[in-house]
Amino acid sequence: MTIDQVAILPLYAASGTAILVLLADLLVARRAVTMGALALGGIATAVCAIAVGGSRAPTFCAGGECSWVPSPIAVVTAVLFAGLTVGVLALSVPALRLGTAPAGEFCFLLASSMTGGVVIGYSGDLISLIVGLETLTLPLYVLVGLRRFAPRERISTAGASASITFFLISVISTAIALLGAALNYAATGAIHLDRLIDGYGPAASVAQVGVALLVIGFAFKVAAVPLHAWAPPTYEGAPLPIAAYLSTASKLGGVLALAAIVSRLDAAAITAALAVLTMTVGNLVALRQDRMVRLLAWSSIAQAGYVLAALALGGPGVQAAIVYAVFFMILEFVAFAAVVSLRPVAADGGDMLAYRGAGRRSPWRGAALVLAFAGLAGLPPGLAGLFAKVTVVDALIDEGWGWLAGVVALNAVIGLAYYVRAAANLYAGPPKVGIQVVDPELLEGATHPRLAVARPVAAALIVAAAAAVVLGFAPQLLFDALS
Repeated sequence: MTIDQVAILPLYAASGTAILVLLADLLVARRAVTMGALALGGIATAVCAIAVGGSRAPTFCAGGECSWVPSPIAVVTAVLFAGLTVGVLALSVPALRLGTAPAGEFCFLLASSMTGGVVIGYSGDLISLIVGLETLTLPLYVLVGLRRFAPRERISTAGASASITFFLISVISTAIALLGAALNYAATGAIHLDRLIDGYGPAASVAQVGVALLVIGFAFKVAAVPLHAWAPPTYEGAPLPIAAYLSTASKLGGVLALAAIVSRLDAAAITAALAVLTMTVGNLVALRQDRMVRLLAWSSIAQAGYVLAALALGGPGVQAAIVYAVFFMILEFVAFAAVVSLRPVAADGGDMLAYRGAGRRSPWRGAALVLAFAGLAGLPPGLAGLFAKVTVVDALIDEGWGWLAGVVALNAVIGLAYYVRAAANLYAGPPKVGIQVVDPELLEGATHPRLAVARPVAAALIVAAAAAVVLGFAPQLLFDALS
């Protein structure tokens, strides 16, 4: 077996970050030092991934098959995992200073989860893929419910319930994926991804069942319908920064695992069916949501459907799916960051009424949330989201899947309704007398009857225009780079 130590530098940096955080908390026991160690480790992980690059030869090779495979997709996803980890840490700083969770445990679990994400991107066999996915997911069971106290007893109870729900569903999904891997190995005798085939002779039916179970098991991780029920209550019960991580990094891990399977095995029928169900149910149910985190949760389910639509193409759709997933993760994280900034420290996501007029009171934060909604909806000036959707639709049409491209376009139109409603609520007038406000402290100052909207709207347009210029053509550039 040959091992190229340079090729696995991103893994060394990520796992070293977890060890460094653990030692910093043990030896120094200062919150700032512990959080600084995680931030520096996340940056180091991204730098190592970029420095090593995606063209280096694979390593951990035996018999011509390798378990660690650098690629452009692996580099992009490792940088994204590291960036999301540092971003979630930044969102969590106020709550950690308040003491809602022990900083040492929080940072160590977050670093461990980042390590799992890096492993997924570089995995060359089913064993490392599933181990990486579980390393990404296991710390999140604890992070969802990790808090010393909560502002309200209801939130604390919801956190425990969300943690248990997430744990049980993830254990079931892992068992299904492992059974699928075992059946596929029994039929093909292969665990390396490049040697996976659909089976032959009497073993063909066993291999097909194994493929279906692998897709179903990984579909749990992306909250694909009908395997989605855990996501909205888990996001709602988790601390807001952790909900952001679940909706982005955790879902990205599931997308990478699915991409590794469907790009090599024939799973078009089941993936297309999951895509149609996921985007349709996610958008329709999101129309009825009146709580912000649940709206974002159902929105992320619908967005996962668009990713699955590209993955239904198999190998030709992987680049389009990854491009869409990357920009969806960025926009989703921006939306959660804006929600965190608009809420009191350590509070839950709140009712939609709590955000009424928030764009008037906090123009820049409201503008960021509007821009995120525009990008997720695929509306100008959120051109990154629009071009990412066009990338998926274009890939489907090129491969002769026009009907699925039509379903994607129809669902994108349905999604406009709740994104526009949520964005308009940010600039709505003050609540009328007699309407009960869920969080009165958030609406302090919102009742001014003559508060002008000109400056907030102008600020929103400036921010949106600047982001459109910077990110507008980024999906096509990333698609070209990955190709």
